[in-house]
Amino acid sequence: MRVLESDSIASVKMRIQTCKGIAANKRQKLVFGGRELARNDSLIKDYGVTAANVLHLVLRLSDLIFIVVRTTCGKEFEFQIDRHRSVGYLKQHIKTKGKGFVDSEDQELFRCGEKLDDQKFFNDICKSDDDDVIHLVIKESANVKATSIHKDEDVELSVVAAATSDSISVGENQIQIPAGVDFWLEPIIVNPKINFFPFLWNLINSTFDGLRKGNHPIRSSEGTGGTYFMQDSTGMEYVSVFKPMDEEPMAVNNPRGLPVSSNGEGLKRGTKVGEGAFREVAAYVLDHPKAGRRMVSGEAIGFAGVPPTAMVKCLHKAFNNPEGYDCSSNYFKIGSLQVFMNNDGNCEDLGPGAFSVEEVHKITVLDIRMANADRHAGNILFKREAGGKTLLIPIDHGYCLPEKFEDCTFDWLYWPQASQPYSPETVDYIKSLDAEEDIELLKYYGWEVPLECARTLRVSTMLLKKGVEKGLSPYAIGSIMCRENLNKESVIEEIICEAQESLLPGYEESEFLQSVSQIMNSYLEKL
Repeated sequence: MRVLESDSIASVKMRIQTCKGIAANKRQKLVFGGRELARNDSLIKDYGVTAANVLHLVLRLSDLIFIVVRTTCGKEFEFQIDRHRSVGYLKQHIKTKGKGFVDSEDQELFRCGEKLDDQKFFNDICKSDDDDVIHLVIKESANVKATSIHKDEDVELSVVAAATSDSISVGENQIQIPAGVDFWLEPIIVNPKINFFPFLWNLINSTFDGLRKGNHPIRSSEGTGGTYFMQDSTGMEYVSVFKPMDEEPMAVNNPRGLPVSSNGEGLKRGTKVGEGAFREVAAYVLDHPKAGRRMVSGEAIGFAGVPPTAMVKCLHKAFNNPEGYDCSSNYFKIGSLQVFMNNDGNCEDLGPGAFSVEEVHKITVLDIRMANADRHAGNILFKREAGGKTLLIPIDHGYCLPEKFEDCTFDWLYWPQASQPYSPETVDYIKSLDAEEDIELLKYYGWEVPLECARTLRVSTMLLKKGVEKGLSPYAIGSIMCRENLNKESVIEEIICEAQESLLPGYEESEFLQSVSQIMNSYLEKL
């Protein structure tokens, strides 16, 4: 494509959408020189892109299609089905939820005169943007009309029908499996003193049982790395999400075709390829429950709602193994395993006005404290609960705790809730945070936090606590951490630079933090 140096990233994405017929720009990710071109308002030249350079385009496609089943008596059933699910899976759901439908084995689906096998996936069926007509045959034929709601994303399927082993145990010390299996899963417990909570064993057990039953991992359509949905023993539900280290963006076995990092740096500045799994686990470990540290309270879900996450090693032929696969230890994948959270979509599907101040604020506390370099609306899930409340669920924390603040971005910064002050309960929670305790906790779990990452946690926690003492809103605190544009340093970067320049070479970390604290106090007083 021909572009100008003065073109913005947003305009380039729009041209890709217009000229190439590729998805809307909020679903595009552009990568150049190992770095994501994440700031839409920045210019193409700001990222160093020049003539004849090659950009890598990664599309974030929804995994869900929405299906509505209607009976002749006017009753409706709504399904959210992963596009990687099979026709047989839909039949089972019709049988389970749609009272009055016959057994799944008596159902037949046809499209263009061709019978759809139970093993056929909806990803292969619903590719066209045009309306398709599928026929459901039970005892009398019925029309099923699939209508594209959003291009490349949702399909509404209206069905009008006539009314008419051995068990596998996972214990704390060993995993008992039959000889000759071609899969494996077990937690990585570096410190034997760690209390591996029962809910984490349930996560391992349910995932292991699904693999044992032959329900293979399903790679997600979304994201820039390899992300796999792990199924339960029935193959009807997802129970967990596995992210292997060697399939992260820019890693050697990345399945998206991104080039391997030349210097080890990840897509976000201050992160390293292969460390995303550690950061996923760290985000969960440091998401302390309101009642106190998890090791004391034993609660599964913390203040911000990060899903339970553990470090595991897993073996399966469905993962991306370019050099082949066998059952030897050479093909184990190490990565993060996270509980799959049932949800009604992500925040890109709704405007921010649908969320309560309390729910948005819990995300802001997590992101500011962890200096998240990749918080966008697409990695905040929402779940509608009884009583009309909408719960927010933060996921994808592989770019938190970077070595520097350069790429910190928070989509919620301009949501109206971010301009509201924190509640007294949230302020009390923030005051209870202790960066030094958190660093020791991560070491206890086996992550020797690099000095630069530990410094980020210390500085961001300091800013959050000082900010709430001054009565600042999440917007005001977040604005100190995030750059206004690509080439203008953020306030927190300026504070760090000033602190470093004020000290003699060979300074201690404690001296640096004291200098940061003093300069930060001076800046906050001006606010």
